[in-house]
Amino acid sequence: MKTVADILKAKPSAQIHSVWPTATVLEAISVMADKGVGALVVMEGEKVVGIVSERDYARKVVLMERSSYNTEVSEIMTADVITVSPEQSNEYCMQLMTDKRLRHLPVLENGRLVGLISIGDLVKDIISDQQSMIRTLESYIRGETA
Repeated sequence: MKTVADILKAKPSAQIHSVWPTATVLEAISVMADKGVGALVVMEGEKVVGIVSERDYARKVVLMERSSYNTEVSEIMTADVITVSPEQSNEYCMQLMTDKRLRHLPVLENGRLVGLISIGDLVKDIISDQQSMIRTLESYIRGETA
């Protein structure tokens, strides 16, 4: 089973997009749209203090009729951030995301943010593993040697 570190290495971009807790929701949503991501890690210096997602925006701004222009990210972010380490497995992360209904997991190593994985990253990895297994089994069935 692959680890979070393996998944991070396979990502096309290692860039982690973040925002300050004092940023406006409009600024955060603009960054998400510009970067094509569904969540941002909320940082104070080097410390992860939250995560904010499109879901937070929809549920805590739009549905509550708040203003994106003057609502701060700190008012809508999830402050109790669940994180994983690079050594944890894809399987563990999938179970965690399913149980906790999460779509994004910040990756911390020695307390430092080193990446962010999404449910999409995990699904891509699982599909890739399954396709590889299918090719291997087909070769075996045909009697081909590696």
